[in-house]
Amino acid sequence: MQTILLPMFPLRLVAFPGELLNLHIYEPRYKQLINECEAKGTTFGISAFLEDKVQEIGTEMALISVDKRYPKGEMDIRTRGVGIFKVLEFHTQVENRLYTGAEILRLPHDHDGDFVMNEKILAHLGELYRIMNITKPLPEHTPDFNTYQVAHLVGFSLEQEYELLCQPEEMSRQQYMFSHLEKLLPTAREMEELRKKVQMNGHFKNILPPEV
Repeated sequence: MQTILLPMFPLRLVAFPGELLNLHIYEPRYKQLINECEAKGTTFGISAFLEDKVQEIGTEMALISVDKRYPKGEMDIRTRGVGIFKVLEFHTQVENRLYTGAEILRLPHDHDGDFVMNEKILAHLGELYRIMNITKPLPEHTPDFNTYQVAHLVGFSLEQEYELLCQPEEMSRQQYMFSHLEKLLPTAREMEELRKKVQMNGHFKNILPPEV
């Protein structure tokens, strides 16, 4: 497979294919990077910065638009994740540029999951939101739905999001997400019961005493 040199934008976050990510650009090196992407129609990479280092799996991002420019060159931009890559060699500075870069290999990833498993994932997530009184709407259960769409919504840590990104097969990502929700929901239910008990404290209670 062919490798390419990709401008890099390491961040303390995980981006996923298909994700729409809005960023405020203010550092000179990244202003240069985005200006070049806009002028040439090129992409850049976001790799999660974990454990004080750039991780080897990242997401290739396309610039959709520059929504606002500020007097000092800062920008508000819209981007979209378009694919997954593996870092083969990281460069702290690209020649004649301010920004970092990496020799990368684009990796395949699929969206073909199990339709019934998606239904279970969304049902669990819906219950979690109900317990936590979260009103954020969930994606519809359609044939196009995939785990990337809710990866930021299921209570993953940054490390767990990165682990999900490292799994190229959708069925593996489904199982990983479902297992996480299976572990999370009992704790959420216990917290909900505790909340109800606390709210009932001081109320008149109609409790049948035991026959002794």
